[in-house]
Amino acid sequence: MRPAADLAAFAARLGHDFRRPELLREALTHASIAGPARPDNQRLEFLGDRVLGLVVAEALLSADPEAPEGLLAPRFNALVRRETCAEVARAVGLGEALRLGRSEMLSGGRRKEALLADAMEAVIAAVYLDAGLAAARALVLRLWGPHIAALAADARDAKTALQEWAQARGLPPPAYREVAREGPDHAPAFTVEARLATGAAARAQGASKRAAEQAAARALRALVDGGAGRDG
Repeated sequence: MRPAADLAAFAARLGHDFRRPELLREALTHASIAGPARPDNQRLEFLGDRVLGLVVAEALLSADPEAPEGLLAPRFNALVRRETCAEVARAVGLGEALRLGRSEMLSGGRRKEALLADAMEAVIAAVYLDAGLAAARALVLRLWGPHIAALAADARDAKTALQEWAQARGLPPPAYREVAREGPDHAPAFTVEARLATGAAARAQGASKRAAEQAAARALRALVDGGAGRDG
């Protein structure tokens, strides 16, 4: 069993003062050391996965109000996947506080990606049950903030990212063409096509021509990446 001091130190790194510290203890307890009087973190991991998903989805919608579902989904998946959860866990030193059985400790359990990711989600659930959704949201936004900001920054500058992608492959800059404009003057909807010299093209819609161009650039980048793997 990890000393209570380790749990307190980890809670301090999280920035949350637990009214029910037993929730944090459970969130950090792996099945390898669990027992009738010492529940493991699997149930909390189940809940924390859902809380994380909700908060991340809200954050993505707020960061890019004009992005369609087809572009939001891959960003969401990138933020909630095991690798990202484990990276966040390492950043707050979660491995040091994990409560593991002897076999897991000897096999390097404190560094295992799956254990770290599951425990990180369980910790989110522990904060949620201890203090509610607002506290859990604040925790997720603080810990996942750099990852969300990186995705949002890339989304805001999709045209530049696509142009750099083309230039790195010896291609001329992408071309943009307004395909349609619909709706009333006070609420227009622009459809723009982005096209590469290779012939690859994608269309997207936005509330302004600029927004439509950005969305089309993101869609085209996703298309070419998906067709040939991510080249950077």
